[in-house]
Amino acid sequence: MHDSTMPYRGRFAPSPTGPLHFGSLIAAAGSYLDARWNGGVWLVRIEDLDRPREAKGAADAILRTLEGYGFEWDGPVVWQSRRGAVYAAALEHLERDGAVFPCACTRREISDSTLGGTSEPIYPGTCRSGIPAGRRARAIRARVDDAVIGFEDRLQGKIEQNLAHEVGDFVVRRADGLFAYQMAVVVDDFEQGVTDVVRGADLLASTPRQMLLQRRMGYPAPQYMHLPVAVNRNGEKLSKQTLAAPLAPAESPLQLWRALRFLGQEPPTELKTEGIATLWSWALANWQAGKIPRRRSIREDPGCF
Repeated sequence: MHDSTMPYRGRFAPSPTGPLHFGSLIAAAGSYLDARWNGGVWLVRIEDLDRPREAKGAADAILRTLEGYGFEWDGPVVWQSRRGAVYAAALEHLERDGAVFPCACTRREISDSTLGGTSEPIYPGTCRSGIPAGRRARAIRARVDDAVIGFEDRLQGKIEQNLAHEVGDFVVRRADGLFAYQMAVVVDDFEQGVTDVVRGADLLASTPRQMLLQRRMGYPAPQYMHLPVAVNRNGEKLSKQTLAAPLAPAESPLQLWRALRFLGQEPPTELKTEGIATLWSWALANWQAGKIPRRRSIREDPGCF
């Protein structure tokens, strides 16, 4: 259960697969302003577990961009790539409790035998009772059993997911030995004492998996607020893959002003040309989470601003 009596601790946790873009700024600004408005701490964590996908120099560039846009975080930056021993200890805990199992299946095998007609293959449970003869373990999966996870998102409302029917037993350690995002983020949020997670709605479907792991490890669940994500004209989330433009330091007041408008905050037009400190001063004094559009995505249209 979420403990609302704990002092607010929020975080921004980008993956260094490329530079920050407008969509990143929305998530960073929303989490930062919500933390500061509630008198809380705002942490930065670099989620660099997936080294094969990491862009050279991206992590340092992300931190420089945050500084250039006037963000001020509390405490040292946490790097997931340096926390393997912590994740391994958490996995041992799950293994002792029988909450995970080794899996020999390849992605192709799962795709070929998936249950249902969803866009993402649902694990059919092939190795749940043991690895077939002649096969060796590849990944480690969490047992979902018959878990139905529900929670109240601060923005998106009531969310419920039947993990067995919609996800299946999911990976917590990959075949290449790397810990999966779902595992690492749960451990990190607990270790950092995060009470409130404010992030993009593209991660909404992952939240029930994370809440299941929280329950299995005896961790309290943070309170969640999933912000609408910016999408392009084709309905695709802004990302490196969809060629989203990197944030330019020289445009920091204008881009932050646009992000505030996107989040429903109605900053005065004249602030577009003011310094970044002036804009932050207004935003910190006028933040209203209740004005954020209750949508999962909004088309990003520079021309309308």
